Amino acid sequence: MDAAEPRRRFGEARVARLATITPDGAPQIVPIVFALRGDTVYSAVDAKPKRTTSLSRLANVAAHPVASVLADHYEEDWSALWWVRGDGPARVLAPDLPEARDAIELLRGRYPQQRVTGAVLAVDVERWSGWAAAGVSR
Repeated sequence: MDAAEPRRRFGEARVARLATITPDGAPQIVPIVFALRGDTVYSAVDAKPKRTTSLSRLANVAAHPVASVLADHYEEDWSALWWVRGDGPARVLAPDLPEARDAIELLRGRYPQQRVTGAVLAVDVERWSGWAAAGVSR
């Protein structure tokens, strides 16, 4: 993959996995929907049923402000496999901040069903990495 390819593939993916570190140092990973602007990945607390809007991923980022996001593609034809990961500092944004409002609009543009009910999480990717099986032209 050339240097621009990981970010391009990530931006085209529909879902990703967010990896954070719990306050006591354990890894935690959850699936997310996201929007990408430049090298910042945004996700948000949405209206899907949850026990609380105080999600552990937000507490994790408050305790350890770093994260990884991973998108991948799987097919039975293994020549089409790929994965992309972005690593960097993470921030929790109050939903009334201008950057958060912009991120919410980006998320709604990608996912019309998106109904944000809480904070926005931003991961400022400093390093994109990835892998693709030989012969992939996506």
